[in-house]
Amino acid sequence: MLNIDEIRKDFPLLERKVHNFPLVYMDNGATTQKPRIVIETIKQLYSRQNSSIHRGVHFLSEQITDIFENARNAVKEFLNAAKSHEIIFTSGATGSINTIAYSFGEKHIGPEDEIIVSEMEHHANIVPWQMLCERKRAKLKILPIDDNGKLQIDHLENLFSRKTKILALTHVSNTLGTINPVKKIIEIAHTHNVPVLIDGAQAIQHGTVDVRDLDCDFYVFSGHKVYGPNGIGVLYGKEKWLEELPPYQGGGDMIKSVTFKKTIYNDIPFKFEAGTINYIGAIGLSKALEYLNRLGKQDIEDYETELLKYGTEKLNEIEGLRIYGNAENKICVFSFLLEGIHQYDAGMVLDKMGIAVRTGTHCAQPVMDRFGIQGTIRASLAFYNTKSEIDRLVEALFKVKQMFQ
Repeated sequence: MLNIDEIRKDFPLLERKVHNFPLVYMDNGATTQKPRIVIETIKQLYSRQNSSIHRGVHFLSEQITDIFENARNAVKEFLNAAKSHEIIFTSGATGSINTIAYSFGEKHIGPEDEIIVSEMEHHANIVPWQMLCERKRAKLKILPIDDNGKLQIDHLENLFSRKTKILALTHVSNTLGTINPVKKIIEIAHTHNVPVLIDGAQAIQHGTVDVRDLDCDFYVFSGHKVYGPNGIGVLYGKEKWLEELPPYQGGGDMIKSVTFKKTIYNDIPFKFEAGTINYIGAIGLSKALEYLNRLGKQDIEDYETELLKYGTEKLNEIEGLRIYGNAENKICVFSFLLEGIHQYDAGMVLDKMGIAVRTGTHCAQPVMDRFGIQGTIRASLAFYNTKSEIDRLVEALFKVKQMFQ
């Protein structure tokens, strides 16, 4: 069982006040706060151990290289990947998706080929595939969602054809909170010999992800959404795919040799890590994952499920409030609107009471189009949030209603 009072002490930012109110931070879907171990590790690395990785024979370079490669192995263990060279460090989930959209697309996508995505995707898992379709004259096919924000899996089989080359799907909706049955979807796709990329940016921080159990071909996530630093992300890819795909970018570290006649690419994972990778971020990310392991991923999931149940009951007591995303299997995210009140107005008033929520489309405009709305208020919770903070949110929403009525 998590000791929330002690956990909150690990996150310095949670101690501050906003507009003279104790901060209630409920924008974790956008970015999570960082525990002291991550902050102190980054400070230590820059103060005492900083040097470029892979390129020096001196002490500092060799030391930081070892620490960096240990971070890669920590991510491999966290995801239960088979091999550490199946872990590629990128700039984030967006960078990871763009890497595969380009590399896979260059090798495997041609005119009239098809790519499947869902209606609930973040823009980062739509736009790179649209760009690929425009470049290669391919087609994007869409798996729809129902009124509860649940994927209509019964439509999936009809989307496949001999032209289907890849399926890209979010593990968890950043807007609706829906947890998708990705293992089942991967099984269906594989019966058609179609590889699957899973966007795990909103899943990795809320429970256990086992890429070998899922049998996904690619899995991506961002460090800053899993209590790690900004500017670092992960691309997991099965060895067979990473070996055959061409590199996304050229530069240092991704080569074995360069002449003006020919460049020979490096082995994986380095083939996909052009330039000086964000090694400080990668090491900071490994410390965040270490912190989550210490707390216990199942305990985190259980506590957040408790918050979800409590928050749903409390918010549903507010007359005129509608929650978007009511799938039976979801994370602790509440996207909602107050009848007759614009989401931006409500969000600004909540801010004046020290409550940080997100307003707008949440980079998921097709979801808003599906429900015929312009945006929502989104309160996305983490394991350091509390029931008393939910009570503060509900109390503040009643005040918002009173103000605008």
